[in-house]
Amino acid sequence: LKGLTAYLDRYVGAEKYFCVTDETVAGLYLENLKGQLPLSDIYICSPGEAAKSFTIYEDICEKFLGQSMTRKSAIIALGGGVVGDMAGFVAATVLRGVKFVQIPTTLLAQVDSSVGGKTAINSKAGKNLIGAFYQPELVIADTHVLKTLPPRQIYAGYGEILKYALIDYPEFFEWLDKNADKVLRGEPAALSKAIRKSCEKKAEIVAADERESGQRALLNLGHTFAHALEKEAGYDGALLHGEAVLIGMMMAMEFSVDLGVCDPQDLQRLKAHYDRYDLMPDYKIKSDAETLLNVMAKDKKNIGGSIVFILLRGIGKAYVETSVSRNDAKEFLVKFLKAIQG
Repeated sequence: LKGLTAYLDRYVGAEKYFCVTDETVAGLYLENLKGQLPLSDIYICSPGEAAKSFTIYEDICEKFLGQSMTRKSAIIALGGGVVGDMAGFVAATVLRGVKFVQIPTTLLAQVDSSVGGKTAINSKAGKNLIGAFYQPELVIADTHVLKTLPPRQIYAGYGEILKYALIDYPEFFEWLDKNADKVLRGEPAALSKAIRKSCEKKAEIVAADERESGQRALLNLGHTFAHALEKEAGYDGALLHGEAVLIGMMMAMEFSVDLGVCDPQDLQRLKAHYDRYDLMPDYKIKSDAETLLNVMAKDKKNIGGSIVFILLRGIGKAYVETSVSRNDAKEFLVKFLKAIQG
């Protein structure tokens, strides 16, 4: 962050800069930003998923337009994934598009949501259902800001790191299986390596399929289940996105084994990894199978009425499956919920 103005001059070159952040991050890093460049306006929202609403979106647009924003302006997102999603959607749509800069301040945002150009707000029907693909000009991931994160946020971010290993990077899984404790403790070398490897893998996948017509869908491993769990939780902080992804990836692996496409030994390796590093979130799923299935049926990735699942033929062998029957999905959910709910 100390070199912010040099990066902005090199990669962005906007006439005016506007900032979106949240109350927590503003108290930690906003003065740093203001000390380096003049900001035409700042919008500070409440922390949490509930901020990704039509109301907040409208407030930001009107506030910035009231300060003579032009198409040569840029919006800086200073915060975690919620701030990045919201600020990015404003940048994509206000004045039909202004430049956009991501300064992610959570581990999850640094390894996933700040990279790849997905921006969105939430609908009553579900998470991230109104949005746009809109690439940032610049992403600055400063690992020093992660020192202020509570452990729970680090574990949530680790869920997205593990996702890349499970998709098609078995060597990364082997490394994580030996070094996850260092990543979770925030050891600089291990943390930097995990972030770098995650960003490289995501950039590779997005470059091949920016608008999610094929390979990019693999990045949703665990998310079909996770988004349903998040909706059940109510976006109130009871279940963080990365925590839902950790649950969802385990569900995807178990479902793959149930369908006979994955070796049970890979499931046992994944369970051992979760157990070794205490990765399974302490969250009690309250919904029944039919309720979760109905939410999953509204997922934006679905095709022709069929739920799209990202399944695993093994660790590092994710694939897109569009032909799972609703009955098979429901049977799995009933079994899974019975096992965890006792």
